Amino acid sequence: MATVEYLLQYGKEQLDKSGNEYSKYERKVLLEEVTGYNYMYLLTHGEEEISPEKEKRYYELLDKRCSHYPLQYLLGYAHFMDYTFYVNEHVLIPRNDTEILVEFADSVISEIQKNKTDSLNILDMCCGSGCIGISLKMYHKDIALTLSDISKDALDVTASNLKRYDLEASVVQSDLFDNLSGRMDMIVCNPPYIERRVIDTLMPEVKEYEPMMALDGGEDGLDFYRRIMEQAREYLNPGGYLIFEIGHDQGKAVSDLLKKHCFQDIHVIKDYAGLDRVVYGYL
Repeated sequence: MATVEYLLQYGKEQLDKSGNEYSKYERKVLLEEVTGYNYMYLLTHGEEEISPEKEKRYYELLDKRCSHYPLQYLLGYAHFMDYTFYVNEHVLIPRNDTEILVEFADSVISEIQKNKTDSLNILDMCCGSGCIGISLKMYHKDIALTLSDISKDALDVTASNLKRYDLEASVVQSDLFDNLSGRMDMIVCNPPYIERRVIDTLMPEVKEYEPMMALDGGEDGLDFYRRIMEQAREYLNPGGYLIFEIGHDQGKAVSDLLKKHCFQDIHVIKDYAGLDRVVYGYL
């Protein structure tokens, strides 16, 4: 039987060969997943032998990760904001960049609630795992949340995450606004925004495994922004906010589209790397 120390070293070597930049971190995450031990225990029990069944499972996970299968899909979960979300190949993996959108939307909701006693209606469009809307619901339990996506498989993941945190929300399968009704105080959206020609240049983890429908934003990456803005005014209350995540080079283009559709007070928010990441405006 292999020891903890051997498996950690072997895991690093194999991940290094695959070009993984985070081999020291990911080898221990995979071994933690298999054994149920935390990393401090693994470090201090290097000579402990691991059962053949767990050793085999570790090798299986390691092989898949070395083929660039995303770590989060292997584990079945991803960390986002203060929470953990179920994920699989039907949803985009939540990323730190998207936390910028949630943090801003959270601040807007808090400000509006100072002067409004009614429950706010919030729509998370193209919700995927539901990580944006569910995070906002965790921070503001009194909002009325709707989560929508064109993919039923994605909405099954959304529903699992709502159940995980014992939250209530409307879950609607819809191609953007097709099956939605009523008006919202805020629409938050991380739409597909990658230019089609760029997709082949993405990391294998992304282009080979994450859902293409959540990535492909059309020839210029702006297809979904256009489609959403063409109808958003019909679904937003006066003063309602439209908040998008964007690609790092799309700030001006999306801002111009918002202006074209008569949104006001349009701003671009940068991420922690200093890149454009969120654009918003209100009616």
